[in-house]
Amino acid sequence: MELLVAEIDRLVQMALAEDMPWGDVTTDPLIDTSWQAEGRVLAKAEGVIAGLLVMERVFLLVEPTIQVEVSARDGQPVVPGETLATVRGPAASLLRAERVALNFLQQLSGVATLTARFVGAVADLPCRIVDTRKTTPGLRRLEKYAVRMGGGHNHRFSLSDGVLLKDNHLALLRAQGKSLRVALAETRQRIPHGLRIEVEVETLEELAEALEAGADIVLLDNMAPPLLREAVALTRGRALTEASGGVSLQSVRAIAETGVDLISVGALTHSAPALDLSLEIY
Repeated sequence: MELLVAEIDRLVQMALAEDMPWGDVTTDPLIDTSWQAEGRVLAKAEGVIAGLLVMERVFLLVEPTIQVEVSARDGQPVVPGETLATVRGPAASLLRAERVALNFLQQLSGVATLTARFVGAVADLPCRIVDTRKTTPGLRRLEKYAVRMGGGHNHRFSLSDGVLLKDNHLALLRAQGKSLRVALAETRQRIPHGLRIEVEVETLEELAEALEAGADIVLLDNMAPPLLREAVALTRGRALTEASGGVSLQSVRAIAETGVDLISVGALTHSAPALDLSLEIY
């Protein structure tokens, strides 16, 4: 997945407008427009970098004459003190761009770093760590990109590109007296032929019903590892198995050892702590 400059610029412009609605009342009266400066973007913690292009676009949209020399790459592990980029140009512009540039880079690098930890915890097992739609509004594409930079994989991007019948869908179907088999058959007739259908289940009985109805993927929700093992055995390759619900770094390996194909982790995007970075101007 590539990041599109036009899409990045739209998000950056929104962030800059939020941060400087009427200019910078600290920098404007104090820093002469003729002053030139140089700065380094530094890692202050160990992690995985993501979002360098977004950071670069912030500086260039604040001032096109700023020179940005990137010395790292997205997906690269970094250590404290490592230089990620050098920026040169009008001192006032560097100051105006600093916070927004770091906000994007820290947030996306935090997602990549947490993802890499989950991926590392199950690296020798045949399952994928995938994200969810629990993303920051407006930043989904960037955050899902960061997941990939951390070695993870993307689940569906939106409600438009994947069928997933969750508990509330199923409750409404039951209330209308419609069986899962009929619901899936009707769905297949109405969606593009390339889309797969996933069904959330919480019990082995629900799993058996979903498999009988022809689900392509079964979402095994909040099942403990012993029950997950039974579910994988019952599925016997008839559908992909996805484990979900409260997955942590402490529990992910035990879940992976049950034989599931996918483990979806909402925390990758909704709870990743920002990676500590800084801009040192001199």
